[in-house]
Amino acid sequence: MVQMGFFDLSDRYASLDAKRDPLVEIDALVPWEEFRPVLERVWRKPTAARKSRAGRKPMDAVVMFKTLVLGALYNLSDDQIEYQVRDRLSFMRFLGLGLADRVPDAKTVWLYREGLAQAGVVEALFQQFDGYLARQGYIARGGQILDASIVPVPRNHNTRDENRAIKAGEEPEGWADKPAMRRQKDTDARWTKKHGKSHFGYKNHVNVDRQHKLVRRYHVSDAALHDSQAVDLLLTRGNTGASVWADAAYRSEEMEAKLRAWGLKSRIHRKGKRGKPLSEQGKASNRTKSTIRVRVEHVFGAQANDMGGTLVRTIGLVRAKAKIGMKNLAYNMRRLVQLRRLTPCPA
Repeated sequence: MVQMGFFDLSDRYASLDAKRDPLVEIDALVPWEEFRPVLERVWRKPTAARKSRAGRKPMDAVVMFKTLVLGALYNLSDDQIEYQVRDRLSFMRFLGLGLADRVPDAKTVWLYREGLAQAGVVEALFQQFDGYLARQGYIARGGQILDASIVPVPRNHNTRDENRAIKAGEEPEGWADKPAMRRQKDTDARWTKKHGKSHFGYKNHVNVDRQHKLVRRYHVSDAALHDSQAVDLLLTRGNTGASVWADAAYRSEEMEAKLRAWGLKSRIHRKGKRGKPLSEQGKASNRTKSTIRVRVEHVFGAQANDMGGTLVRTIGLVRAKAKIGMKNLAYNMRRLVQLRRLTPCPA
């Protein structure tokens, strides 16, 4: 086998550039160093807490953060992240690694994400990037669109008695004697039904602005939480538009009163009632609202199709929040590239 030379590697990168490697644009537009202070508070022990300076130095905090972004952009498991970084030149270049540099292994990736999850800083990183978007001119404009998407996790095969105990906040009988099995059981995820089908997992509740189609706020819950119950955590007064779009699941007198109290205008779909179906005028109004509301479906579609799906492989709500939060953050980074192509100089 012929050894790859320096110019061979340069030629390979040039061919990637010719194909418009999306990671190059993301790397150029995202202010990675602005995240460093928050990341290093989680990733590095304080000097006083270190036993000695001996041993191998930890991976750079920003490199590890970018590794998690790769995992979110392509929905990779930790083992696949390690393999793909070793295998793909585009991933190595995105992380700023050369062929001879150390690559984050799967265990290190897991430990780093676990640190961010337990510290609860992913949402702070998301908000920090949202502030950067605003400084670049991409403030929330045109109104708010609310929706939620089910995020599946591997299903638990429990008995009815076990599920009843879990819902009651108790540990099912016999689980304490089986710690290995217990570690594989996600007792935070819940079942829900949508369009007649059962789903197990969590929900990604989002607020997307109409003009830029960026996720402005999000909330992660178990799948059983009704969409309308997360509204207080999603609504914002920072949008230049007063209108709020959502599907009929959000419609209620309480919701209408809440929006009026916030000075917001309801564009929520109307729904028929038993014995009183929706009129033709109501159906026409819903169709008009759908032309705007559908923009939030584009966000979920991008995450499900263009970003490798939304399956969460972790156990527990704390870790699910970190994974889903990183997915929303990675989507906004990807969307920024698209917006720059469409509107290089936003007003």
